[in-house]
Amino acid sequence: MDMDIETSERMDMEESVSNPIPKEPPKIHRLDEAVVNRIAAGEVIQRPVSAVKELVENSIDADSTSISILVKDGGLKLIQISDDGHGIRYEDLPILCERHTTSKLSTYEDLQSIKSMGFRGEALASMTYVGHVTVTTITKGQLHGYRASYRDGKMEHEPKACAAVKGTQIMIENLFYNMSARRKTLQNSADDYPKIVDLICRFAIHHMSVNFSCRKHGAARADVHSVSTSSRLDAIRSVYGISVAQNLMKIEASDCDPSSSIFEMDGFISNSNYIAKKITMILFVNDRLVECGALKRAIEIVYAATLPKASKPFIYMSIKLPPEHIDVNVHPTKREVKMKIKINENVKICVRSPLALFILRFSCIGDVVCQVSLLNQEVIIEKIQSSVESKLRNSNESRTFQEQRADPSPSVSISMSKDSPKQPSSSGSKSQKTPVHKMVRTDSQDPAGRLHAYLQLKPSSQLQGSSSLTSVRSSIRKRRNPRETADLTSIQELIREIDSSCHSELLDIVGHCTYIGMADDVFALMQHNTQLYLANVVNLSKELMYQQVLRRFAHFSAIQLSDPAPVSELIMLALKEEDLDPEGNEDDDLKKKIAEMNTELIKQKTEMLDEYFGIHIDPNANLSRLPIVLDQYTPDMDRVPEFVLCLGNDVNWDDEKICFQTIAAAIGNFYAFHPPLLPNPSGNGLQFYKRVPSGSPEEGNASKSAEDANKEEIEHELLLEAESAWAQREWSIQHVLFPSMRLFLKPPASMATNGTFIKVASLEKLYKIFERC
Repeated sequence: MDMDIETSERMDMEESVSNPIPKEPPKIHRLDEAVVNRIAAGEVIQRPVSAVKELVENSIDADSTSISILVKDGGLKLIQISDDGHGIRYEDLPILCERHTTSKLSTYEDLQSIKSMGFRGEALASMTYVGHVTVTTITKGQLHGYRASYRDGKMEHEPKACAAVKGTQIMIENLFYNMSARRKTLQNSADDYPKIVDLICRFAIHHMSVNFSCRKHGAARADVHSVSTSSRLDAIRSVYGISVAQNLMKIEASDCDPSSSIFEMDGFISNSNYIAKKITMILFVNDRLVECGALKRAIEIVYAATLPKASKPFIYMSIKLPPEHIDVNVHPTKREVKMKIKINENVKICVRSPLALFILRFSCIGDVVCQVSLLNQEVIIEKIQSSVESKLRNSNESRTFQEQRADPSPSVSISMSKDSPKQPSSSGSKSQKTPVHKMVRTDSQDPAGRLHAYLQLKPSSQLQGSSSLTSVRSSIRKRRNPRETADLTSIQELIREIDSSCHSELLDIVGHCTYIGMADDVFALMQHNTQLYLANVVNLSKELMYQQVLRRFAHFSAIQLSDPAPVSELIMLALKEEDLDPEGNEDDDLKKKIAEMNTELIKQKTEMLDEYFGIHIDPNANLSRLPIVLDQYTPDMDRVPEFVLCLGNDVNWDDEKICFQTIAAAIGNFYAFHPPLLPNPSGNGLQFYKRVPSGSPEEGNASKSAEDANKEEIEHELLLEAESAWAQREWSIQHVLFPSMRLFLKPPASMATNGTFIKVASLEKLYKIFERC
């Protein structure tokens, strides 16, 4: 009976599983308006630079002639845009930051001919949902202005009368204060300020009638300062410098055929004398800042084929299209725009036809610039590409290239003098005397002039870096000078001290020396004229880095660490490395106190370290960025703990000049070409990588053969790591340090007596000795 009940219950359960009770479908409900607005705000304002773009475009639409931008903490703490435009009427202030309130269109048909950059009225509304917005404005004829605060699209209180200058000032504070995930992401990423500066530079050269100014909060001078001008070339010169402007050519292209395309393009492109590490392309379509990947690639191809040495050009182009040919109202955040071409009704449109519709998709690049992607590129891009190619070919005659013949043979060949008879030498004839100057290594790129041509190196220790060798040399030798040094008196005094203490003879030696090879771990062998010298690469690189830090003061590019490193832990590591007895625990408390004190001191100086020296330490005391002192060179990261401890212990923070000097010295010591921490595998250093014998002492002589076998075992992984580190160091000394020394180093007089340079031989005297023999 019980079995029947259990069987019945089991069958009921199986039936219920096979036929589940149907659930009610989820109910659709209307989202709260605040949630909808918050979601929309996150799409429009993605980063601080997005807000700057929207506000600057609004200022331009307001017929401003002067726009000033002030930024704090990359825009997260403060963005302030001030302009001298027509201002905002008092009656409009209550609805200023509501969604879809605008003065730029009234009917849907207005979209067909709209020329303003904004029109939906979503930017300001979005900012009020992710930040605290304050607007101060005054219109022409008013005796005073008004200030109003906004939150969540609404005005918080009645506008208050206040003193104001002509135009509008919009201030956004605590951006993304209510979006913790995004704020944390932005705090841990690279600073937005360089992106803001780049954006303002692009606006400044296109809108020539507007004065632009952009600076960090607390900075004494602006990073961008342009004045209105009637010349596009003058605008480029004021923003990007004379070295760019003097190497530009004007270019134009157009088409007025209704059956194919209607456009006008004018701009400037760089000539064959312009050398840069990356392409700079500034493109405006109907005064909207965009980027066109297809057009950029087409122009790069032309430059690579026509001017290989100048294949990374500077390009500015402005393309004008009829307003009715552009549909800006495709995407709610203006990320997608359709551009169409007016054609005859009799023409059949197909996707493959060159008369097809152009679909332009504006997608944010760096959350600021819109990306233009053309489905059919033959019409406009082909015409622009042809104009660029024609211009480059016509201008290519202005530059001459010197041809140099290199001997591919690794042996040293000595050519005969012009006056010697050109007769084949016989075996019994006396060898020709070689002039002394023929022994001078005159070409640093000639492999016959270096020790490597005569040494057999292990394959495992060779670097496969030859493919990038040409680009590295070109980058170092042709790199443009950094922007002007900061106008702080203390920095100018330190640079004047470098110039005044420069040793003229050593300057000539460094500027015209030829690298031969490494003599040992520290000294490199080099030749100047007929003299051979040993040069201490550690001292030379330390001085070079120190001088470069002062010259690049406040204008550093950054090395982003993949994982931010806690400053306190780095200092503890450095203190343990300095300790003679790392196993002992007696001084652990003292080390922790020293680490805490130094960490707190460095935290107080983070803003100065970041702004002046490119050393970024986040609010949690994590080191996340280091400066780039020499292009194409990254310091030994194993020395980061020592460097951080040096910032805390060795820097004098009380006096400005001494402070900058000691920080530059600490950076110079960190970036110097020290020997790697792993011993050099060549020579006696190989003993370090042999494994310790595994036999016990009691085994005695019976295990002697086993011990001898174990001694020959080598830690291959560690050995390969060491070989790579030492080979990389030597490669960097040859291809980075020495070319940079020739360009930038001003050796102080102390190097003539402190053993940095040691004269070891005179080739002329050696030649006379060999001649006597």
